[in-house]
Amino acid sequence: MFVNHSAASGIACPVALILAPTRELSCQIHEVAKNFSYQTGVKVVVAYGGAPAVQQLRNLEKGVDILVATPGRLVDFIERGKISLRNVKYLALDEADRMLDMGFEHQVRKIVQQMEMPQPGARQTMLFSATFPAEIQRLASDFLSNYIFLAAGKVGSSSDLIVQRVEFVPDVDKRDHLVNLLRPGKTNKTPSEDALTLVFVETKRAADALECWLSRKGFPSTAIHGDKIQMERERALRLFRSGRTPILVATDVAARGLDIPHVAHVINFDLPRAVDDYVHRIGRTGRAGKSGLATAFFSEKNAPLAKALVELMQETNQEIPEWLNKYAKTTYNGGCSGRSSGHGCSKFGGYDYRSGADCKNSNDFRSQHVDKALPPYAVTSSSSISAYNDCNASTSDPIAYNLPYAADTSAPTAGSYGLGPYNHLYNGTVVATGWE
Repeated sequence: MFVNHSAASGIACPVALILAPTRELSCQIHEVAKNFSYQTGVKVVVAYGGAPAVQQLRNLEKGVDILVATPGRLVDFIERGKISLRNVKYLALDEADRMLDMGFEHQVRKIVQQMEMPQPGARQTMLFSATFPAEIQRLASDFLSNYIFLAAGKVGSSSDLIVQRVEFVPDVDKRDHLVNLLRPGKTNKTPSEDALTLVFVETKRAADALECWLSRKGFPSTAIHGDKIQMERERALRLFRSGRTPILVATDVAARGLDIPHVAHVINFDLPRAVDDYVHRIGRTGRAGKSGLATAFFSEKNAPLAKALVELMQETNQEIPEWLNKYAKTTYNGGCSGRSSGHGCSKFGGYDYRSGADCKNSNDFRSQHVDKALPPYAVTSSSSISAYNDCNASTSDPIAYNLPYAADTSAPTAGSYGLGPYNHLYNGTVVATGWE
């Protein structure tokens, strides 16, 4: 199937294209793909911005079967006439929601729709996304044909392999509290010698300052953020992965996609403004069946996040401090705020709603197997309907049309809500979704 496609003119013609939002994720995918293609004759090449193009172009000229690329660098190479997409049979978009959050939608659409890319029926397309808001559904509708929607676990939720702890720490005390967590022998420090600790902060300046401070305190640390050049970022990840510097201070550039073994503890030194970002951050631990620990420093300024944070922790039966419950009950977050820093409200991003006739023939496995509906959402009041509409409003597909909001204590029956998209409730919980 793969035969080192490169035209005699020097134009690289990959058979498979994988798009990723960041340099780090592209390099990681490239390394994994090389391992899988070892001694097969399949050539894998990576192209990303922030690094000299010369060596990447030389690699492309040697032939490429699988191309891993960031959108910006790929568009650049295509416009230079160095790459043609006319032979692409397999297209994968990884971290699609992240690409939209980072403003790559125009470039992604240009690549898929305007640059010799074969039509959906002539290629296999795979779109991977941690959330499934309206923007991602539109992207899927435009790029895929009669697609199958699959969800691993509850979309937008955290793993039950991660123990989550939220501690109230005033901003002025954060550094001292962090040092206490990092000291050997502490009860919430993983004892494994090769365990790594990932510390998230909100700004690039804070990352550099905290790395420097920790190093002075005798805790070997390195930092990664968007202002570091590619060589510095790769070196930081290499030192962290090897355990030579077992503490990595990072902004959200390291929050998604990267798979770093042995991360036993994720510390949210600064909590993000959106709970989706919190989920992605703590998802760096508890991977590949291993357990992990996530500690968050909560202060007064994080009050708007309290309600969404409590709901998230309840989903995986975490121990919730009473003071956090009080914040959640007294803080109004507008239903959606805190759920997504990018597009839409991903609390409702786990359903595959398709407008028109496509919905009636949806391949969403949860529409066909209603006993496995994920994620369940209690709709028990008209205010919940309003919040739902605020998050999912669409002129072509009013998601909440005919959505019942009275708590239904009887078992669901077919055809009870008329024509249109519906959610069946049982004791206030959605147990089936689809069209009637």
